[in-house]
Order: sequence, then C-alpha cells, then structure tokens
Amino acid sequence: MERNEPLAPENGVRERRGIQSIEVGGALLAALEAHGAPMMLRDLAAAAGMSPAKAHPYLVSFGKLGLVEQDPLTGRYKLGPFALRLGLTALQGLNPLRAAVEVSARLADETEQNVAIAVWGNVGATVVAIEESARAIHVNMRPGTVMGLLTTATGRVFAAWLPARLTRPLIERELERLSGGREPLRLSRSFVNETLEEVRRHGMARVLGHPIPGINAFSAPVFDAFGHLTLALTMLGPESRFDASWEGPLAQAMRRAVADITARIGGKPPQAEETAGAVPSKEPAA
Repeated sequence: MERNEPLAPENGVRERRGIQSIEVGGALLAALEAHGAPMMLRDLAAAAGMSPAKAHPYLVSFGKLGLVEQDPLTGRYKLGPFALRLGLTALQGLNPLRAAVEVSARLADETEQNVAIAVWGNVGATVVAIEESARAIHVNMRPGTVMGLLTTATGRVFAAWLPARLTRPLIERELERLSGGREPLRLSRSFVNETLEEVRRHGMARVLGHPIPGINAFSAPVFDAFGHLTLALTMLGPESRFDASWEGPLAQAMRRAVADITARIGGKPPQAEETAGAVPSKEPAA
C-alpha cells in the first residue's frame, strides 16, 4: 500500500493522507542525521528498524537524488550534497527571535511571570522583547535595557556561554565598578568563575532578589545549529510567588521553553570545550 489510510482521531479531525513509502524511507535519513557519521548498510537499516534488503532500494533512490551518498572504498552511507543544500536553505529561513517571541508568550501565560528575550548587542546583553504576565509585575525593564553580566541572570547566561574574548573586557570593567564601593555588591574573580560554572552545570542562571530587590529570575540559553548562543530567555517575578528551586515547576517550564525554541531553529547545545573560559585571577581579587 503506497498511501496511508486517513485516520479518524477521537477529536474528529481526520489526519491528512501521506505517502507511506516516503515515510518509511525517511527513517533512513533520520537515522543518518541522528548518528552523525557514515554508517554501514546493516547498521543503518537496523537503526531505521528494517532489514538491509528493504533499506537498499531506498538508499539507491536517495543516492540518485543526492540525499545520500556511498563511499566507494568503505561502502558506508552518509548524507549527500542535496541534503546539505536543503539544510542550509532551511537555516537561512529560520528566525530565532520570532520563535522565541511565540514561545515566551506561552511561557508567560503558563507561569504568570514576566518573560524577556535578550540578545548580544554592541554594548552587551540587551533586552529586545518583553512578554508581561496577566498579573502585574513592576520591574524597571524595557526593550533596549542592557543587563549586567555578573549581577543579572540574563547577563550570566551570556558570560557563561559566549567566547571569553567577547565578554572578558565587560566583565573586567564590571568587576572594577563593583569593587569600587559604589555598589552594595562586591564580587571576587573566584566567585564569578564559580557562579558561571554553576550556570553551565544547571543549564540556566538564577538570581534571588538582586539586582532588583524582591525579584527572582531564571535565564536560560538558546543555541543555534552550530552550538552558538543566539539569545537568552529570562523569566522574572516577585519572590513571594516565584519558586526559585532548580528543579521546581518554574525551572522545568523554562527548560521546556528553551528546548522548544532550540528545536524550532534546529539548534544544539555546544560541546563542553566550546564554552567560555574562566576569568583570570588578579591580585587583589576584589
């Protein structure tokens, strides 16, 4: 049978017909993408849940289209040049900010907290959009606000995952300012490094009542297809109704939101060695 029969789900909406053979063969392409390296026919077929004899004709057709290619020396299959062009075209059409705006609106409704989106601008971590919850939360933040890299959850996300060459000059200036007695908070370089390591370990940043008294916040990263930080999603609200535990419902909602955005833009987390380096120690370590 070449076509799937239409289904009649319980909600009465009939599923649109598809071509079953394309869906079956697509499992081979999905297996190649998931494996990330050339595969022997037997391994590829097993990963797609079919026999090698069944998989081979699909691979021949995919090869003619340029979706896969076979190494003549090893016999292994990998994604072909047409698959690459399809991927590049899809990447060019992605809009991370649009995806984030859609998800942030849903997150604000779900959690009844304010949600902000920030990107890296020419002066640092910059808020570009804010989704306010139905419950009034008085926070002095608006599009264009530049967030401190050390004192805000948003800034800590960028400090943790952007290359050190971008963030270190700003971190050094912020450390100097905070150690000069003009701010109530004094940070040591060792504290900064420990804090950023905590951010990476939990996959998000958290601040409790600072820099805005009585306001807690989570901020989490969204990565692009190359594992590069593209934006940060930040949830903030009054500490009286903001569960700031790392595994609480708000943290879990935040993780689901950034995972959704990342999936929509074809993103992936960076490798461990790609993360930003530590802030070098100096004396005095104020």
